[in-house]
Amino acid sequence: MQSLRALLKPKLPKLVTLQPLSTYVSRIRYLMKLKEDDEACLEALRSGSLLLYHKSAPLLQKNKDGIYHLPHLRTSDVEQMLQKLGRGNQLISEAVLVGCTETNVPRFCLDVGDLQRNGLEQLCGGVFVDLRKALFMLPGPETALAAKGQALLRWHQTHVFCSATGQPTVRNQSGSQRVCPGSGITYYPQMAPVVIVLVSDGSRCLLGRQSSFPPGMYSALAGFCDLGETLEEALRRELAEEVGLEVDTLRYSASQHWPYPQSSFMLACHATVSPGGTQVMLDRSELEDARWCSLEEILAALQIKAPPRKEVTAPGFFVPPAFTVANRLIQEWADQQQLKRK
Repeated sequence: MQSLRALLKPKLPKLVTLQPLSTYVSRIRYLMKLKEDDEACLEALRSGSLLLYHKSAPLLQKNKDGIYHLPHLRTSDVEQMLQKLGRGNQLISEAVLVGCTETNVPRFCLDVGDLQRNGLEQLCGGVFVDLRKALFMLPGPETALAAKGQALLRWHQTHVFCSATGQPTVRNQSGSQRVCPGSGITYYPQMAPVVIVLVSDGSRCLLGRQSSFPPGMYSALAGFCDLGETLEEALRRELAEEVGLEVDTLRYSASQHWPYPQSSFMLACHATVSPGGTQVMLDRSELEDARWCSLEEILAALQIKAPPRKEVTAPGFFVPPAFTVANRLIQEWADQQQLKRK
């Protein structure tokens, strides 16, 4: 039995031990500071690295093994290049914060489209490549960075004026927002939600192609979410509109930022239809073609890692590259079908 002294002794609150922040949390907090503090961001720009774009085309360099990569150029080196091309360093201040490394080295992107392209390529030892082509040339982890940089730069190029007043907007140093001085409206970079779905009838999956696709490429079906729609409603509507199918079940898989047409937020799902409801009624204003594919056809398509050259006639068809969420859906379906056959 406890003594009276023990019962009457005041209970002190437990001391809270402060734990060091994780690497991820500290990196996110650092990026928050750069977005909110113009002076800190300007200082980070001086010591950080730059990804260069020329009219939205990222700069790529080839290493000794013949593999292309995104060069992270020091700000001081880019300043020297600008001087050689007869331009001042004021252009550097237009760089937009795109992220930072795990060691908190800030990364910025800068479009130098007003400068002479060939001269820049010679000074940088690289080549500016259209992003759609560059995405096939870069290693997987770098594709997202190249796409994000281009998307941020294009957003700034298309939000120079306030949609309410028509007045020029003013960006902060990091480029995380633009403000209309007249109305006080603040604009932030945004993505448009898009559903992308791979439909299966149990033994086959449905792929489609738009006329804008590279010749021979088929992909999962996709469409923009309408205002007020849920993910499920948008998915069901898009399938009804494009191929005339009614969904039985659906399952979320993953998401991905996609830079086209103007920064999309891809929400990827699997869907099923009943074996008796597989008749495709194609809307040709939306799709050029749609086809049910067997597992064998899908496995063959997954083996093609890059678009065939124009002079080469490839058998069958191919699907989007491995870094895309469309490819993930197709690969997941193929893996599931192979498990069912074991």
